[in-house]
This record gives sequence, structure tokens and C-alpha cells, in this order.
Amino acid sequence: MTTRLEGKTAVITGGATGIGFAASKRFIEEGAFVYIFGRTASALGAAMAKLGPNARGVTGSINETEDLDRLFEVVKEERGGIDILLANAGISEPTPLGQTTTEQFDRVFGTNVKGLLFTVQGALPLMGKGGSIILTGSSATVKGFSNFSLYAATKAAVRSFARSWTLELADRGIRVNVLSPGLTETEKVLELMGKDGIEAVRGITPIGRIADPDEIGAVAAFLASSDSGFMAGAEVFADGGIAQV
Repeated sequence: MTTRLEGKTAVITGGATGIGFAASKRFIEEGAFVYIFGRTASALGAAMAKLGPNARGVTGSINETEDLDRLFEVVKEERGGIDILLANAGISEPTPLGQTTTEQFDRVFGTNVKGLLFTVQGALPLMGKGGSIILTGSSATVKGFSNFSLYAATKAAVRSFARSWTLELADRGIRVNVLSPGLTETEKVLELMGKDGIEAVRGITPIGRIADPDEIGAVAAFLASSDSGFMAGAEVFADGGIAQV
């Protein structure tokens, strides 16, 4: 294993499970100290038990600015700054056209767009030259999936953020990129889509399977490292080709 992230400090929202946990594990393996931020104390505790001494869990929600302020204050006091931010926390739920409620709109956009915005904004005072911001997107931004248009729209907004923020942060030497996975085998996906839904997506994915979270974590580590130093404002798809061919 390389040590591309040796001595770096990373913050990963939604870092206790799924893609966030896989990225946390990979970042630590490559030398980083990682703060994982999530809403469920039990999930954070279980994750830290697996990740070891180079992980620190902070409980809170990206929907609450007070929680984000507390997260970044802890990082500032303990580490001084942030080198890598993986803004990964998000939600998805079926929202068929004609049945979508205002509560669903507020919930999905509130987390995936508003919550992500204030996560990045809160981290910025602790980031300097060489910093890497990675936003979790989705292959759903370029390929339609029935009943998930609201989720896809939030991820299209995330993609747009990366373009604008790249220009705004260029003078500070901070890069912003989007990591857009395809369907990934996480507990949340299994719960949301069920075996039949997963099999349907597997069947239309060119390489014939869905992703292992560790594969997405590896791409996140690349975007976090200096190996991607000339990448800014880009969207990297790790989707088995589903949105590409």
C-alpha cells in the first residue's frame, strides 16, 4: 500500500458506513488521520473500532450548522487544519413524479445540496494550498433512473458546485472534484433497492456487476492525493460503464 496521504488530515461526512467507511479505511491505510462525521453514535463507534487509532468520530448532522461548527472546532483544536474533505453524506429515496411531496423535496435537497454546501463552507477556513475537496456525485446525473429524479437533480447541483467552486478556490490552491459512483453494494443500497432492483441495474451495467465500496474508496484516495494534482472541476465516474456507453 502506498503512503500518498502520509501526515494528512481528512474529514469524511457519512464516514461510518458504506462508501464513506471504505474511503476512511483507504485514507488511513495511505497514512491519513481521518475524522468521520455521522448522525448515529453506535455506527461511529463500530467504525472506529475497525479503523483504529487514526480515526476520530464526531456525531452530528450536516443539516445542523451547529453540529458542523462543532466538528470543525474539534478538528481545529486537535489537528490545526484540514487537507482533505470528502463531502459524502447524502440520502436517496424514491420520488415518483406525481407523488413527490414537499417534505421529500425539502429532505433530499436539504441534505444533498444545502447540507453539502454548508459542509464545504464550514471546512474552508481550515483548508490551505494543496487542499482537496471531493464531492460525492452519482452516475444518475447523466443517466435517467425511474422514480429517482429528485435525487438525480441534487447530484446535478453538486456537479455544478464543483465547476463554480473550482474557479472561486483556484487562488487558494484548493482543488474541487466530483466522484460519481455507480450502484455500490452498501447496506443503504440493499435496503433502498432490494435484490430485484440491484439485479436490474447489474444487468445493464457493461462490466456485469455492481461496485464494491472499497473500489470507490480507492478512487477517492486518488482524488485526495497529489497524484490527481492537475485535476480540478472534474467528474470522475466509477460506475462500471453504466453512464458511459
